[in-house]
Amino acid sequence: MPRPPTPDPSEGTLGDPLRDVRAVVFDTDGVITDSARVHAAAWKEAFDGFLRAHPPADPEQGRPFDVREDYLRYVDGKSRLDGAAAFLAARGVEVSEETVRAVAADKERLFTERLRAHGVDAYPGTVRLVRALRAAGVPRAAASASRHAGELLSRAGVLDLFDALVDGNEAARLGLAGKPEPDLFLEAVRRLGVPAGEAAVVEDALAGVEAGRSGGFALVVGVDRGSGARLLRHGADIVVRDLGELCAGGEPQ
Repeated sequence: MPRPPTPDPSEGTLGDPLRDVRAVVFDTDGVITDSARVHAAAWKEAFDGFLRAHPPADPEQGRPFDVREDYLRYVDGKSRLDGAAAFLAARGVEVSEETVRAVAADKERLFTERLRAHGVDAYPGTVRLVRALRAAGVPRAAASASRHAGELLSRAGVLDLFDALVDGNEAARLGLAGKPEPDLFLEAVRRLGVPAGEAAVVEDALAGVEAGRSGGFALVVGVDRGSGARLLRHGADIVVRDLGELCAGGEPQ
Protein backbone atom coordinates (compact mmCIF):
# COMPACT_ATOMS: atom_id res chain seq x y z
CA MET A 1 0.00 0.00 0.00
CA PRO A 2 1.48 3.41 -0.94
CA ARG A 3 2.67 5.63 1.88
CA PRO A 4 0.66 8.83 2.48
CA PRO A 5 2.54 11.97 1.50
CA THR A 6 4.48 13.83 4.17
CA PRO A 7 2.18 16.60 5.47
CA ASP A 8 3.01 20.09 4.32
CA PRO A 9 3.10 22.30 7.47
CA SER A 10 1.66 25.22 5.48
CA GLU A 11 -1.53 23.20 4.91
CA GLY A 12 -2.15 22.43 8.59
CA THR A 13 -2.59 19.07 10.31
CA LEU A 14 -5.67 17.16 11.37
CA GLY A 15 -7.20 17.45 14.82
CA ASP A 16 -8.32 14.42 16.84
CA PRO A 17 -11.89 13.96 15.45
CA LEU A 18 -10.69 13.11 11.94
CA ARG A 19 -7.45 11.28 12.66
CA ASP A 20 -9.01 7.80 12.52
CA VAL A 21 -11.23 8.17 9.44
CA ARG A 22 -10.07 6.88 6.06
CA ALA A 23 -12.15 9.21 3.84
CA VAL A 24 -14.33 12.31 4.15
CA VAL A 25 -17.41 13.28 2.14
CA PHE A 26 -18.35 16.97 2.14
CA ASP A 27 -21.72 18.45 1.29
CA THR A 28 -21.25 21.43 -1.06
CA ASP A 29 -23.71 24.28 -0.41
CA GLY A 30 -23.06 25.85 2.99
CA VAL A 31 -20.15 23.51 3.75
CA ILE A 32 -17.59 24.02 0.98
CA THR A 33 -19.04 27.09 -0.72
CA ASP A 34 -20.99 30.07 0.57
CA SER A 35 -23.78 29.30 -1.88
CA ALA A 36 -26.63 28.42 0.50
CA ARG A 37 -27.45 32.14 0.72
CA VAL A 38 -27.76 32.27 -3.09
CA HIS A 39 -30.07 29.24 -3.07
CA ALA A 40 -32.14 30.79 -0.26
CA ALA A 41 -32.52 34.10 -2.12
CA ALA A 42 -33.61 32.30 -5.29
CA TRP A 43 -36.12 30.17 -3.36
CA LYS A 44 -37.53 33.27 -1.70
CA GLU A 45 -38.14 35.05 -4.99
CA ALA A 46 -39.71 31.94 -6.54
CA PHE A 47 -41.94 31.10 -3.56
CA ASP A 48 -42.98 34.69 -2.82
CA GLY A 49 -43.92 35.21 -6.47
CA PHE A 50 -46.01 32.04 -6.45
CA LEU A 51 -47.81 32.95 -3.21
CA ARG A 52 -48.62 36.42 -4.53
CA ALA A 53 -50.04 34.95 -7.72
CA HIS A 54 -51.91 32.15 -5.90
CA PRO A 55 -52.74 33.49 -2.41
CA PRO A 56 -53.87 30.77 0.06
CA ALA A 57 -57.31 31.15 1.66
CA ASP A 58 -55.63 31.66 5.04
CA PRO A 59 -53.66 34.95 4.85
CA GLU A 60 -51.15 33.61 7.39
CA GLN A 61 -50.25 30.84 4.93
CA GLY A 62 -49.39 33.48 2.36
CA ARG A 63 -46.65 35.14 4.42
CA PRO A 64 -43.29 35.54 2.66
CA PHE A 65 -40.70 32.77 2.61
CA ASP A 66 -38.21 33.16 5.47
CA VAL A 67 -34.66 32.72 4.17
CA ARG A 68 -33.54 31.37 7.54
CA GLU A 69 -36.26 29.26 9.14
CA ASP A 70 -38.19 28.15 6.05
CA TYR A 71 -35.00 27.46 4.15
CA LEU A 72 -33.58 25.24 6.91
CA ARG A 73 -36.85 23.45 7.56
CA TYR A 74 -38.14 22.75 4.08
CA VAL A 75 -35.51 23.01 1.34
CA ASP A 76 -31.96 22.89 2.71
CA GLY A 77 -30.10 19.80 1.52
CA LYS A 78 -33.01 18.49 -0.57
CA SER A 79 -33.51 18.25 -4.30
CA ARG A 80 -35.35 21.14 -5.93
CA LEU A 81 -38.50 19.12 -6.47
CA ASP A 82 -38.58 17.73 -2.93
CA GLY A 83 -37.91 21.17 -1.45
CA ALA A 84 -40.58 22.89 -3.52
CA ALA A 85 -43.15 20.22 -2.65
CA ALA A 86 -42.34 20.36 1.08
CA PHE A 87 -42.68 24.14 1.36
CA LEU A 88 -45.84 24.41 -0.75
CA ALA A 89 -47.53 21.64 1.22
CA ALA A 90 -46.64 23.40 4.48
CA ARG A 91 -48.39 26.52 3.16
CA GLY A 92 -51.57 24.65 2.36
CA VAL A 93 -51.08 24.63 -1.41
CA GLU A 94 -52.60 21.73 -3.29
CA VAL A 95 -49.38 20.20 -4.54
CA SER A 96 -49.50 18.89 -8.09
CA GLU A 97 -46.53 17.70 -10.12
CA GLU A 98 -47.08 20.56 -12.55
CA THR A 99 -47.03 23.19 -9.78
CA VAL A 100 -43.95 21.75 -8.11
CA ARG A 101 -42.05 21.59 -11.40
CA ALA A 102 -43.01 25.15 -12.30
CA VAL A 103 -41.82 26.61 -8.97
CA ALA A 104 -38.66 24.49 -9.03
CA ALA A 105 -37.89 25.63 -12.59
CA ASP A 106 -38.37 29.27 -11.58
CA LYS A 107 -35.98 28.79 -8.68
CA GLU A 108 -33.43 27.12 -10.98
CA ARG A 109 -33.55 30.06 -13.39
CA LEU A 110 -33.14 32.62 -10.59
CA PHE A 111 -30.28 30.70 -8.97
CA THR A 112 -28.41 30.33 -12.26
CA GLU A 113 -28.73 34.05 -12.97
CA ARG A 114 -27.32 34.93 -9.53
CA LEU A 115 -24.53 32.38 -9.72
CA ARG A 116 -23.30 33.57 -13.10
CA ALA A 117 -23.61 37.24 -12.20
CA HIS A 118 -21.86 37.11 -8.83
CA GLY A 119 -20.14 33.72 -8.33
CA VAL A 120 -19.48 32.19 -4.92
CA ASP A 121 -16.58 31.84 -2.50
CA ALA A 122 -15.26 28.80 -0.65
CA TYR A 123 -15.12 29.00 3.15
CA PRO A 124 -11.45 29.51 4.17
CA GLY A 125 -11.77 27.09 7.12
CA THR A 126 -13.13 24.39 4.83
CA VAL A 127 -10.30 24.89 2.36
CA ARG A 128 -7.79 24.64 5.20
CA LEU A 129 -9.31 21.34 6.38
CA VAL A 130 -9.51 19.85 2.89
CA ARG A 131 -5.88 20.70 2.27
CA ALA A 132 -4.91 19.13 5.60
CA LEU A 133 -6.77 15.96 4.62
CA ARG A 134 -5.00 15.93 1.26
CA ALA A 135 -1.63 16.38 2.94
CA ALA A 136 -2.43 13.44 5.24
CA GLY A 137 -3.39 11.24 2.27
CA VAL A 138 -7.09 11.05 3.20
CA PRO A 139 -9.39 10.81 0.13
CA ARG A 140 -12.05 13.53 -0.21
CA ALA A 141 -15.34 13.70 -2.09
CA ALA A 142 -17.89 16.45 -2.62
CA ALA A 143 -21.59 15.58 -2.78
CA SER A 144 -24.64 17.67 -3.53
CA ALA A 145 -28.24 17.36 -4.68
CA SER A 146 -27.56 20.41 -6.87
CA ARG A 147 -26.83 20.01 -10.56
CA HIS A 148 -24.61 23.09 -10.24
CA ALA A 149 -22.14 21.60 -7.73
CA GLY A 150 -19.31 21.18 -10.23
CA GLU A 151 -19.73 24.72 -11.50
CA LEU A 152 -19.87 26.07 -7.92
CA LEU A 153 -16.65 24.29 -6.94
CA SER A 154 -14.91 25.31 -10.15
CA ARG A 155 -15.88 28.97 -9.79
CA ALA A 156 -14.71 28.91 -6.16
CA GLY A 157 -11.36 27.48 -7.30
CA VAL A 158 -11.51 24.30 -5.20
CA LEU A 159 -12.71 21.56 -7.57
CA ASP A 160 -9.22 20.09 -7.86
CA LEU A 161 -9.04 19.54 -4.08
CA PHE A 162 -11.54 16.66 -4.33
CA ASP A 163 -11.00 13.14 -5.62
CA ALA A 164 -14.67 12.57 -6.51
CA LEU A 165 -17.87 14.54 -7.05
CA VAL A 166 -21.43 13.21 -6.93
CA ASP A 167 -23.87 15.95 -7.93
CA GLY A 168 -27.50 16.22 -8.93
CA ASN A 169 -26.71 15.17 -12.49
CA GLU A 170 -25.13 11.95 -11.28
CA ALA A 171 -27.96 11.40 -8.80
CA ALA A 172 -30.50 11.62 -11.63
CA ARG A 173 -28.45 9.35 -13.90
CA LEU A 174 -28.06 6.69 -11.20
CA GLY A 175 -31.55 7.06 -9.72
CA LEU A 176 -30.21 8.00 -6.28
CA ALA A 177 -32.77 9.02 -3.67
CA GLY A 178 -32.44 12.49 -2.18
CA LYS A 179 -31.62 13.34 1.42
CA PRO A 180 -32.47 12.32 4.12
CA GLU A 181 -31.76 9.03 2.31
CA PRO A 182 -27.98 8.36 2.33
CA ASP A 183 -27.63 7.43 -1.36
CA LEU A 184 -25.57 10.46 -2.41
CA PHE A 185 -23.05 9.98 0.38
CA LEU A 186 -22.83 6.22 -0.08
CA GLU A 187 -22.10 6.66 -3.79
CA ALA A 188 -19.46 9.28 -3.00
CA VAL A 189 -17.63 7.10 -0.49
CA ARG A 190 -17.93 4.10 -2.82
CA ARG A 191 -16.01 6.10 -5.42
CA LEU A 192 -13.31 6.76 -2.85
CA GLY A 193 -13.02 3.02 -2.20
CA VAL A 194 -13.65 3.25 1.55
CA PRO A 195 -16.54 1.70 3.54
CA ALA A 196 -19.00 4.18 5.08
CA GLY A 197 -18.20 2.74 8.51
CA GLU A 198 -14.64 4.06 8.16
CA ALA A 199 -15.52 7.46 6.67
CA ALA A 200 -16.91 10.81 7.81
CA VAL A 201 -19.67 13.01 6.40
CA VAL A 202 -19.65 16.81 6.79
CA GLU A 203 -23.03 18.56 6.51
CA ASP A 204 -24.83 21.78 7.46
CA ALA A 205 -28.40 20.62 6.66
CA LEU A 206 -30.70 18.67 8.97
CA ALA A 207 -31.61 16.27 6.15
CA GLY A 208 -27.90 15.82 5.47
CA VAL A 209 -26.89 14.81 8.99
CA GLU A 210 -29.84 12.40 9.02
CA ALA A 211 -28.49 10.91 5.79
CA GLY A 212 -25.01 10.52 7.26
CA ARG A 213 -26.37 8.83 10.35
CA SER A 214 -28.66 6.44 8.46
CA GLY A 215 -25.84 5.63 6.05
CA GLY A 216 -23.75 4.17 8.87
CA PHE A 217 -20.85 6.63 8.62
CA ALA A 218 -18.26 6.50 11.37
CA LEU A 219 -18.50 10.24 12.06
CA VAL A 220 -21.12 12.84 11.16
CA VAL A 221 -19.85 16.40 11.47
CA GLY A 222 -22.40 19.22 11.55
CA VAL A 223 -21.46 22.72 10.43
CA ASP A 224 -23.44 25.33 12.32
CA ARG A 225 -24.84 27.87 9.86
CA GLY A 226 -27.70 28.70 12.25
CA SER A 227 -29.04 25.34 13.41
CA GLY A 228 -26.33 23.90 15.67
CA ALA A 229 -28.48 22.33 18.39
CA ARG A 230 -30.85 20.88 15.83
CA LEU A 231 -27.94 19.29 13.96
CA LEU A 232 -27.04 17.36 17.11
CA ARG A 233 -30.65 16.26 17.60
CA HIS A 234 -30.84 15.04 14.00
CA GLY A 235 -27.72 12.88 14.22
CA ALA A 236 -24.50 14.91 14.17
CA ASP A 237 -21.74 13.54 16.42
CA ILE A 238 -20.05 16.93 16.73
CA VAL A 239 -20.89 20.44 15.56
CA VAL A 240 -18.43 23.17 14.60
CA ARG A 241 -18.92 26.73 13.43
CA ASP A 242 -15.90 26.62 11.13
CA LEU A 243 -14.27 23.50 9.69
CA GLY A 244 -10.86 24.97 10.45
CA GLU A 245 -11.63 23.88 14.02
CA LEU A 246 -11.01 20.28 12.92
CA CYS A 247 -7.39 21.06 12.13
CA ALA A 248 -4.88 20.72 14.94
CA GLY A 249 -5.51 23.38 17.57
CA GLY A 250 -9.24 23.62 16.87
CA GLU A 251 -11.88 23.09 19.54
CA PRO A 252 -14.97 21.30 18.19
CA GLN A 253 -18.07 21.44 20.39
